[in-house]
Amino acid sequence: MKKVLGESLRVRSLTRDDLQRYINARAKKKGRHGKTLSPVTIRKEVTTLSGIWTWAMAGGKVGPCPNKGLKYPRVQEKPPFQTWQEIEKQIERGGLSADEQAELWDCLFLSIKETGELLKHVKKAAIQPFIYPMFLLAAHTGARRSELVRSRVNDFDDETVMIRERKRTKGKLTTRRVPLSPFLKKTMAAWFKEHPGGPYTFCMYEAEHSKKKRPEPRPITRDEAHDHFKRTLNGSKWGKLRGWHVLRHSFISNCARKGIDQRIIDSFVGHTTDEMRRRYTHLFPSAKKEAIETVFGAEDPET
Repeated sequence: MKKVLGESLRVRSLTRDDLQRYINARAKKKGRHGKTLSPVTIRKEVTTLSGIWTWAMAGGKVGPCPNKGLKYPRVQEKPPFQTWQEIEKQIERGGLSADEQAELWDCLFLSIKETGELLKHVKKAAIQPFIYPMFLLAAHTGARRSELVRSRVNDFDDETVMIRERKRTKGKLTTRRVPLSPFLKKTMAAWFKEHPGGPYTFCMYEAEHSKKKRPEPRPITRDEAHDHFKRTLNGSKWGKLRGWHVLRHSFISNCARKGIDQRIIDSFVGHTTDEMRRRYTHLFPSAKKEAIETVFGAEDPET
């Protein structure tokens, strides 16, 4: 804000025009993959200022925040989830920058067969015993990376796993339950038999620095989860996968392709926004085709 508005600007004299100038300037800055900064990010920045301003106003330091009536850039809807083959065809046509290709790979979902092939690779390549169960839990429940690292052993029962959420309700920890597939149930039972101990589902021992003190198992961090994801897949055809979210995309997309009711999918993955639902509704089998044919029929109307 100092760079855009100037260090000499007095906070009490801040106007709506100043904030609009800030928004306009930030909208021209580069964000991820070389694209302009997301309007969502800019809105969060102004919301942060508003929160601080509210605290200052309660202390009598400033008047009301001049953030009413601000105009933000339009949010560009993200592309729908796509198969490996669809993405490769677009890249083969040429004309896409490295950043544009990376954005396409962010929209990848794996078929059931491809997910199985990926898991076979992970089972062979994993250097830590928790890695394969962690991949499988993500693939068969759609759990986010943050939800995987928060998972606890007691979250599992004979039929379901409780997923600990933080995104669905702001400032509140909520949960959802997802049924365990037979294969996931069997794999998790085997992992728990060799589990190093402690409450967290995915953990490993600290490096042992003293021979007198036995190391304690500790939960995997988000950064460690990402590092193990990349290490496990690097050097293989799966090295193009950009993170744990591809397994969530794949779970949702394959549920849609099988015709699972959207309300059930929402209960599995915790979706609450129509924007996210729209990204995979094109995968529901022939529903739209059948709908249009009920109106116009399948035959040529001129015959």
